[in-house]
Amino acid sequence: MPSPAQDLLGRVFGYERFRGQQETIIEHVIGGGDGLVLMPTGGGKSLCYQIPALVRDGAAVVVSPLIALMRDQVAALLQLGVRAAFLNSTLSAREAYDVEARLRAGLIDLLYVAPERLLGERTLALLDEVDLALFAIDEAHCVSQWGHDFRPEYLQLSTLGERFPDVPRIALTATADEPTRREIVDRLGLAGARVFIGGFDRPNIRYRVVPKQGPREQLARLLDTEHRGDAGIVYCLSRRRVEETAEWLRARGIDARPYHAGLRGAERSATQDAFVRGEGVVIVATIAFGMGIDKPDVRFVAHLDLPKSLEAYYQETGRAGRDGLPATAWMAYGLQDVIMLRQMVSGSEADEARKRIEIRKLDAMLGYCELATCRRRSLLAYFGETPAERCGNCDNCLQPPESWDATEAAQQALSCVYRTGQRFGVGYVIDVLRGKDDERIRRFRHDRIPTFGVGADLDAGQWRSLIRQLVARDLLSVDVDGYGSLRLTAAARPVLRGEAAVELRRDARAPAQRRAAREGRGSVRAVLRPENQALFDALRARRREIAESQGVPPYVIFHDASLVEMAERRPHLLAEFAEIPGVGAAKLERYGAAFIDIIRAHAPEASSPAGTASP
Repeated sequence: MPSPAQDLLGRVFGYERFRGQQETIIEHVIGGGDGLVLMPTGGGKSLCYQIPALVRDGAAVVVSPLIALMRDQVAALLQLGVRAAFLNSTLSAREAYDVEARLRAGLIDLLYVAPERLLGERTLALLDEVDLALFAIDEAHCVSQWGHDFRPEYLQLSTLGERFPDVPRIALTATADEPTRREIVDRLGLAGARVFIGGFDRPNIRYRVVPKQGPREQLARLLDTEHRGDAGIVYCLSRRRVEETAEWLRARGIDARPYHAGLRGAERSATQDAFVRGEGVVIVATIAFGMGIDKPDVRFVAHLDLPKSLEAYYQETGRAGRDGLPATAWMAYGLQDVIMLRQMVSGSEADEARKRIEIRKLDAMLGYCELATCRRRSLLAYFGETPAERCGNCDNCLQPPESWDATEAAQQALSCVYRTGQRFGVGYVIDVLRGKDDERIRRFRHDRIPTFGVGADLDAGQWRSLIRQLVARDLLSVDVDGYGSLRLTAAARPVLRGEAAVELRRDARAPAQRRAAREGRGSVRAVLRPENQALFDALRARRREIAESQGVPPYVIFHDASLVEMAERRPHLLAEFAEIPGVGAAKLERYGAAFIDIIRAHAPEASSPAGTASP
């Protein structure tokens, strides 16, 4: 006899078994316990409160920071036959009154609400009148005042425990290091809560980092060879770069749209809707985009600028491949990114202690970029996990980088920085090393120093790579005086004296465009057999028609992962269709026959079975 939770998992949500700690978390909350859940994006956090909400008496209140996220989650639950609704500013007074009336009548199982709406006296008084199953606080890292997703209203959510002491609370997030976890527990009043850490690994994501060698062209090669027609997100540091990159991609025939805080609210909403409801839209955005995007079929996340920290990088890359299918996390970076970010930290209003923390986070991000070993191992170790030595699905595991004895070249670079007075940037130092005939160099008489021209055997790109890696190893520092001047650190002295060797990674040249890589690891088609590609496309087309007719995102009907299973298994009977992951009772009744018709139409005549689509 299955437990109530196990029964709901199969009957409503269409899955055979729980993943990881889901079942333990669910039973804990069903029993009335408070919890803090850390689980990677796409790891199934929502089930950890949705199933307890259906098992326990009363309505569950889900705190969500974004209106678009509430709408899409409610749409997905309604497709499953779950009684869900939201309260937010998009509703008219009549619509809001109707939701409140249904809540009082016990006709809503899950109510999604923004924190500022929830904390209003009208909503709190409403909740006083009804039976409550639980409070779920989604995106709980928004409580961290030093996080990039900070929401001030989250600080007041501790009042829920005071006003409703008998109602269990579960806080959920995909990104929180140890200090942020402590902050969540403290600020939400969850001192007695049980903490569940579900692991941070996203094995379906392929991590790749490349040094900048024409970043837009590098991005274009990625899209042309591996992700043509896929939905994705491209992150840039500045609004200007967002606008320019989106325009550049559109000129190449890609449906790319800018998203940043400088756009009007209506324009941002329209862009987000187009992304969520489309199947091949690329969003070019600042970090203002993405939190709470419940879109499972994002096939790539690209960074054209260095993120500020590994926490930000992990959260942003985690928006790819939420459905568990192959996805790509790709980043191009350069020393100029480090200079810009350090200047931003230096010029911020934070106190000196906080600035030192931010610089350490940036240094860890740079160290990750310069790794010659497994990227996944390093990323997971940062969050306190000890994975295997090699993941087999990052660039360094698949194509281990070459290394070289760079001791002599490092000595030349360090000496040149010293002899030019430690007051010039990367470009000037490289020009001196390569012996460039330049009026400025002659004016400062740096054409007469011993290091002038000693590095002519290396090109400018090789010197830039070397200096970037010396900065990453803390042999050089970059002044944040606005000029990006290079300075020696104490760690440089043993190298200059010949007491320490320097071995660096050799940057690969930007590859020529390769059409053969089109069906890359980050493409859904990599997991489909060739004979099933046409069927998969037909299933997607049918899903799109249904979604458009209902005004919902396609993934609300079925995830790509479910369509892949349909294409591979080719079920011809409703009983067989019911075994597809993601097909619960409501979707079986609503869509089973229509999708089986598509599958039958693509069956080879020789093996086409007779009969009707019945159990």
